[in-house]
Amino acid sequence: MSAACEPPDPAGDLGADLGPDLGPDLGPVDAAPIGDAEAAALFADLAPLPALILAVSGGPDSVALLWLAARWRAALADGPRLVAVTVDHGLRPAAAAEAAAVGALAETLGVVHLVLRWTGDKPTAGLQEAARAARYRLLAAAAREAGAGHILTAHTRDDQAETVLFRLARGSGLSGLAGMARVAPVPCASSPLPACGERAKALLLRPFLDIPKTRLVATLRAAGIAFADDPSNRDPRFTRSRLRRLAPALAAEGLSPARLARFAARMRRADAALEEATDRLAATLGIAPEVASPPLGTALRVDAIAWAKAPEELRIRLLGRLVAAAATEGPVELGKLEIVATALAAALAGSATTAESGTPVAPDARFRRTLAGAMVTVSNGRLTIAPAPARRDRRNAAGGPGTPGTRPAQT
Repeated sequence: MSAACEPPDPAGDLGADLGPDLGPDLGPVDAAPIGDAEAAALFADLAPLPALILAVSGGPDSVALLWLAARWRAALADGPRLVAVTVDHGLRPAAAAEAAAVGALAETLGVVHLVLRWTGDKPTAGLQEAARAARYRLLAAAAREAGAGHILTAHTRDDQAETVLFRLARGSGLSGLAGMARVAPVPCASSPLPACGERAKALLLRPFLDIPKTRLVATLRAAGIAFADDPSNRDPRFTRSRLRRLAPALAAEGLSPARLARFAARMRRADAALEEATDRLAATLGIAPEVASPPLGTALRVDAIAWAKAPEELRIRLLGRLVAAAATEGPVELGKLEIVATALAAALAGSATTAESGTPVAPDARFRRTLAGAMVTVSNGRLTIAPAPARRDRRNAAGGPGTPGTRPAQT
């Protein structure tokens, strides 16, 4: 299974019931329960795996995941071992009872159930983001303990629509607007890269990404299975809660979950094409595919003028890859990457013009910036990206001759 990386943002697997889903023609779609045959098709490619972690919060989506996955596994002569994991974030008094209810259901289904707790101080700002990071950290740890390389979550088409709106509001680029992938590395938020790499060894699987939430609710109601209602999903302090309140009005204007999910699929298709074009550019510049995991402290060098001649989107993507390979301060923020790429292209513009006229590139072309813990420099026509020196050694590292410097990016 291939996996596409995703920008970090809060993407919970438990959401409020948004009411009847609206299809592309703006007419109501019947919320038909998911039967055994359809569930078997959703999980079919998972049968050869040795073990699966099921992320089950107790809400309708994840309880439906537990119910359907257990029935699918029971129908197989041989298949993966299922382990249901509930993360108690310690934020609501009802969470313990909800976890116990999940455990009771798991026992009746013959599925092992674990409760993991997020302990320690909780932030007052960015609570949902912190809770999400803790949740995935605990799920990844459970996967390692169980010998499972895959974690199933119950993200639905409605969650995909929310993700697209959320990222659009935050100014995401095309990759972000592609939404969530069915298969993706476990998100690592803004963790330092070594920790991120460890967590990314596990993969997230989202079998319900094309399924409306209402169908999962209908499945549970048809089976007579209870589920929890998390009031935080309607808390107006949180962006996603506010987006959910807007969902009916947006759907009435044509921005239904189905259309937003289709938009995400189109963005993912375009993103894949641009990534392939970036691969070709990297190969042309002599950058090996394994550049994303260079030895610690490795400096990456390419022909600066050849980079500058590429289309702007490909320049930004390739520079982003190189910076990410050398960065020591977490993920590269797109807006800051665009600023550095634009400044770099401007600094090289004179040299590129000179080169095209047949005159050797000016040897005095200089550029020096830091981004996400990586140093981006140009000297003698070579673009170099390397880990930046420690902060205490950067007093004179922010700028070069004729080039205003920037402070290291905070991501």
